[in-house]
Amino acid sequence: MTLRVAIPDLISPSYFPAIAAVELGFLEDATLELLYPVTKTYEELREGRLDFVGGAAHAALYAFKDWQGAKLLCALAQRMYWFLVVRKDLNAQRGDLQAVKGLRIGAAPGPVDGLKQMLKRAGVSDVQIGPVPGAVGEKASFGLMAAKALAEGKIDGFWANGMGAEVAVREGVGTVVLDARRDGTPEVKGYTFPALVCTDRTIRERPQVALAAIQAVRAAHKALKEDPQRATAIGKRLFPPAEAALIAELVRRDTPYYQHGISRQTVDSMNRFAQDLGLLSKPVAYSEVVWTPD
Repeated sequence: MTLRVAIPDLISPSYFPAIAAVELGFLEDATLELLYPVTKTYEELREGRLDFVGGAAHAALYAFKDWQGAKLLCALAQRMYWFLVVRKDLNAQRGDLQAVKGLRIGAAPGPVDGLKQMLKRAGVSDVQIGPVPGAVGEKASFGLMAAKALAEGKIDGFWANGMGAEVAVREGVGTVVLDARRDGTPEVKGYTFPALVCTDRTIRERPQVALAAIQAVRAAHKALKEDPQRATAIGKRLFPPAEAALIAELVRRDTPYYQHGISRQTVDSMNRFAQDLGLLSKPVAYSEVVWTPD
């Protein structure tokens, strides 16, 4: 039986441990699919058309109310992982969230939650946050679409993955205002994180498959930490040439966060964020969010 693994953004480092788990053969009989946006990806998981999703952990709540019906298996990496980028000609300073006032910022469904909450906490209003022109359809690679839209002047900035940020900076069109994983406050870092998710049904009926997926991510983490250049060969198969040449460096930067465990503090922080958003209606125990194999 072929296992269907889906992620909402492909040409990016965000979910690369899941990509590597499949492409390096650590998860046997698995295929990798791109299905955007993450809210749609989780809906497909709920409907039984996917076996695993690699996506923003909190966004599972869009399809699984109050964590009923799905579990987080492991972290693909730690902390919230998007970048806030604005036009280079604005001369924005790193960490100055006030710089986005009055700007048109592109963001995807799911990830946009973290941006809005972060700006709210910082007291930043008067920001136009909306979709990125061109990032439509289930096969969109959001970060690249965002960098392209910024270069074309269709938006003034974006909230997207490390690949989109790197392309915008290298092409001289964008400046990073915030790298949430490294520059964010403790609260911001804890809003969400990339996780591997499956349904309760899979855990109940095929626990060995769920366990194999966790072990595959652990193996991918180990392989990429030992040799980030392994990402290049994967990138050459899946990415355009320019992005394939960048992926190993982006993976190398992220390897300190390649830890598969999900702590109670991580879940508590994420659930507080979800409750603030209205995505979660009540406090939920750790055991209802994360599967812990016996």
